[in-house]
Amino acid sequence: MRQRRRVLPGARAALALGCAGALIGVAAAPAQAAEVSFATKCVPPAASGLDPVDGTTKVEITAPATAKVGDEVEVVWKFVQAASKNPDLIDLPANSVKPSGTLKAAGAQTAGVPMEGPQENPAIPKGGAMVLSDMKGKLKLTTAGEVTLTPDAYKITAFGTDTNCTPTETVPSAATIKVEEGDGSSSPSPTPSPTESGSTSPTPTESATESSSASPSETGGGQTDFTGEVVDIPYTCESPIGTQKATSTIQINAKKDGGSFDLTVQFKKSPMNSPANIPKHSIKPSMDVVLGGDDKGSVHVEGPTNAEDIKAGDPIEIPAMTGTYKPGATGASTLSPGVLTIEALGTTTKCTPDKTSVSLTLDTTEQEGGASGGSSSTGGGGSSSSGGLAATGSEDHGALKALGLVAGTAVLLGAGVFTFLPGRRR
Repeated sequence: MRQRRRVLPGARAALALGCAGALIGVAAAPAQAAEVSFATKCVPPAASGLDPVDGTTKVEITAPATAKVGDEVEVVWKFVQAASKNPDLIDLPANSVKPSGTLKAAGAQTAGVPMEGPQENPAIPKGGAMVLSDMKGKLKLTTAGEVTLTPDAYKITAFGTDTNCTPTETVPSAATIKVEEGDGSSSPSPTPSPTESGSTSPTPTESATESSSASPSETGGGQTDFTGEVVDIPYTCESPIGTQKATSTIQINAKKDGGSFDLTVQFKKSPMNSPANIPKHSIKPSMDVVLGGDDKGSVHVEGPTNAEDIKAGDPIEIPAMTGTYKPGATGASTLSPGVLTIEALGTTTKCTPDKTSVSLTLDTTEQEGGASGGSSSTGGGGSSSSGGLAATGSEDHGALKALGLVAGTAVLLGAGVFTFLPGRRR
């Protein structure tokens, strides 16, 4: 007579876990992780006045040990140590630093693999070790053989400014993938989605066209409100600590009031997050709107100071600037962004357009004491050259990137912040 063996519940659970472990062991793709170190030169943003830093980068690269032709593999770049530390200038708040870089593939297949990490980091004090997130990238394997992976240059972005780090010696390969011929069953892979790390620089082209459906500018037919086009204006900004190139996205709107027009100049979208605490009533913008077409001169517009304190990490926005345009000619008059002036803590930053572009065209009737040949501002205005083609550029308020907060506080340049030490040689 056969005896039935009793299996205890605990034994069943152990058996199930054992089988699951065996299945996982079979299904898991083999991976490898290797650490390499290499001498590196890191160049801070020019506006900071800081010297380049020579240091050592330590990187751990994780990739599959084996794969097949046609596979798209993910590679992970982990920073064990960045070559440079946070300078003794400011505390970097949490989630303010973003790394990106390039991994070189060589051997059976040659390629540059774009790598990018999320903007995630703990708060980094002045002089503290630079803590960077893991970067990831994808490589489509095309050729059988051994493919080596070697870390190359990388970039550290904080508040829109870049510190570029480049190897100064031959870097040893960190991983090798043995690529076998595909079996044909899984080769036709779907069109890979673009890698998240495909591009580390923005390519905003929408801003120049997003207002193509703006309301007509003509002033006939009893119309009183007129919406201008959004235009990108490249600026050269002169601040207390030097020159900075920047691009701002601007829109000029108008409201008819008798024979004159109330103008509103808007900067589209927040320029950046504040890297430092900024007291209220410390930032004031103004602009000379350039007149063209049948009218000549400029119109001075101003914005209010910041009504509240701006905390580190909060958005900084340029408020709408307003002014009155009294036409000095009859006909079609154009309005274009002109010289932008930003006053902050007793300092002045002036941004002059490299090119300007018409945002609004109005049908005007000459008014006594109008602007033609001069300025319709009540003060602070100045003429600026008009004309030029529209320029595409970034959607952030580039001109604010040249804002100087000096007098022993901070300097916001390139959307980054650096302490300005009086008497320090740049």
